[in-house]
Amino acid sequence: MSAPPKPTPAEVAAAAGRTIPDLGGPGLRVLFSGINPSLYSAATGHHFARPGNRFWPALHRSGFTDRQLHPSEQHLLPALGLGITNVVARATARADELSTDELVAGGEHLTARVTEWRPQFLAVLGVTAYRTAFGHPKARTGPQTATVGGARVWVLPNPSGLNAHYTADTLAAAFAELRAALSP
Repeated sequence: MSAPPKPTPAEVAAAAGRTIPDLGGPGLRVLFSGINPSLYSAATGHHFARPGNRFWPALHRSGFTDRQLHPSEQHLLPALGLGITNVVARATARADELSTDELVAGGEHLTARVTEWRPQFLAVLGVTAYRTAFGHPKARTGPQTATVGGARVWVLPNPSGLNAHYTADTLAAAFAELRAALSP
């Protein structure tokens, strides 16, 4: 399968404020939640689509997928028991453009989505966003004691290429820890 054409800089800039539909449904093993879509992702309509984002490599290297999927193949995830959403639906150039109020409201929306879909785990990709959206200021990455909408919560590092604290190897290892915790 060939990758779709890359959006132009004008198409990326015009994507500010757009949203991407949630991917998933009832009975997921893991619902991955990004912080919010990048402009690049909103321009393509695919989650974690920006070149340099390490979500798709980490998903594969941790064993969730048998090969590295292209963002345009995101539709294959629900058959694997995986879904994708965001804490905040609005696309921005950087996550730090989001207000505290937006993150808290996004946490409420995400709780409703999790309650509806009932995944085994909610995996929030970004500890700072999780802390703000769900009111757990001392949370760290990894499994949480709190639940959201009845689902267990696992906080993963943000896979953005801007997150230099994590390498491709350490991201894959963090994803693999979650995968190992899943019930068969």
